[in-house]
Amino acid sequence: MEVFYWLLFGGLAAVVASLELSKTTRDRAATSSAFNSFKNNYLLVYSLMMAGDWLQGPYVYYLYTTYGYGKGDIGRLFIAGFGSSMLFGTIVGSLADKQGRKRASVTYCITYILSCITKHSPQYKVLMLGRVLGGIATSLLFSAFESWLVAEHNKRGFEPQWLSITFSKAIFLGNGLVAIISGLFANLLTDNLGLGPVAPFDAAACFLAMGMAIILSTWTENYGDASESKDLLTQFKVAASAISSDEKIALLGAIQSLFEGSMYTFVFLWTPALSPNDEDIPHGFIFATFMLSSMLGSSIASRLLARAVPKVESYMQLVFAISAVTLLLPVITNSLITPSTVKGGSISLGGCIQLFGFCTFEACVGIFWPSIMKMRSQYIPEEARSTIMNFFRIPLNIFVCIILYNVSAFPMTVMFGMCTAFLFLAAILQRRLMKVAEAHRSSKMKHLQVPSLLHLRFRPHHHRVGAPHLVADSLNLLHHLFHQPSLPLLPPASSPAPLDSGRNPRPLTPSSPPSPSPLPQSLDRPEAPEEPPRIPLDEVEYSVAAGNV
Repeated sequence: MEVFYWLLFGGLAAVVASLELSKTTRDRAATSSAFNSFKNNYLLVYSLMMAGDWLQGPYVYYLYTTYGYGKGDIGRLFIAGFGSSMLFGTIVGSLADKQGRKRASVTYCITYILSCITKHSPQYKVLMLGRVLGGIATSLLFSAFESWLVAEHNKRGFEPQWLSITFSKAIFLGNGLVAIISGLFANLLTDNLGLGPVAPFDAAACFLAMGMAIILSTWTENYGDASESKDLLTQFKVAASAISSDEKIALLGAIQSLFEGSMYTFVFLWTPALSPNDEDIPHGFIFATFMLSSMLGSSIASRLLARAVPKVESYMQLVFAISAVTLLLPVITNSLITPSTVKGGSISLGGCIQLFGFCTFEACVGIFWPSIMKMRSQYIPEEARSTIMNFFRIPLNIFVCIILYNVSAFPMTVMFGMCTAFLFLAAILQRRLMKVAEAHRSSKMKHLQVPSLLHLRFRPHHHRVGAPHLVADSLNLLHHLFHQPSLPLLPPASSPAPLDSGRNPRPLTPSSPPSPSPLPQSLDRPEAPEEPPRIPLDEVEYSVAAGNV
């Protein structure tokens, strides 16, 4: 293996280690022991679930080839997986909201275990069934677990900002460290131990069964909207209404579909991009390098999410822009560097530049996952969280199916250029989301302000400050209100006279005070109490105002 790969992997590992070890108290939020126990339980379950997914990835295509299927048949199997995720994902997401997220998580384990079992059969129909089950399981993996986490976190009364800690750690472990270990473990089972390409799927089923046991024994159930009056169609209407009526949710769904569509397209394109002439590249080692880059991104995201500034809506604009530039590198290198026509050999100079850019893109992916989870927890309503999250995946799955079906119809540079355009569009939509969110927060703060009837303005003479003088001023005001109610409240000389709320406003002057209603003759008027000592009022000015304190 060339020195270049080791230098790239070693450099990334050193940066990740230094970031994790150099975290200060500013980067680490002070949490409670109850939250740490809850977080560790979820991270254990999530890591086992992701291990069950990552173990299958490297050997799915290879397994189908050992059964004698060609590129076209294998492509249809992959399309079936994404298609089932698109068709059935929304249904299972709505059932998760209605029947419970814990049940949905257990359903994920059972469905994926059945999908792993189908890999033992070489029959095409059985393999197709396995892909359909795998598509349903994928929809549950990316909706049910996050929905359960957000609802349970809020139900237990933990601080909202602590949710970002769990998100970033889940991506660091599940999409980084677990992915690397799973790839190495699958290689050990298949090549070193000679157990064949089905062995990783059997190992994945074991990890899924372990995670299901922990879920059943430690998790409690939570729901979105469990009311019996709402059927599946009503759930769909509620989710569609939330997306159409709230611009923030619609923007979030569009951003997620654009980025994930580009990400899944990159998964299909990075191998031919790095080896256009069948160069000898270490696929497993490059995959591990990508996962290490994702860990770097999640480590950066954990620092960003732990701070109040910059906000997630702000820095994600830069992340999308950088992602767009990195996927434009194959187009640039092919136009500036003359590609080699020699078959085989080692990676070219253009390939090295592209690999560095692809690692940067994977770091952006590592930032994207916890950040999009954070925004989803803020903007998506709880009663239809899983349903809306699976609605977001419909355009994504349509896009990926079209790409898979026409993967040989477009040049690779066109495909990367299309991904670049999608990512730039995501950056523009992210800026729009930031503006809408800021306007919503400002409007909310205005409604939270409490209006008052009196606007007090103290004029401290001779630098009179301190609590005794503040008490005296307050007593002056109360004395005037209770012992001279017939006197009007005059505005200060420097303020314009307040206006009434009629169509033709007119000043309220002291020459026309409102006359008090006379008391009935039958009621005895009580004698006025002896007036207490008066405190001078020359220090207080007060006026009737409709402003806020």
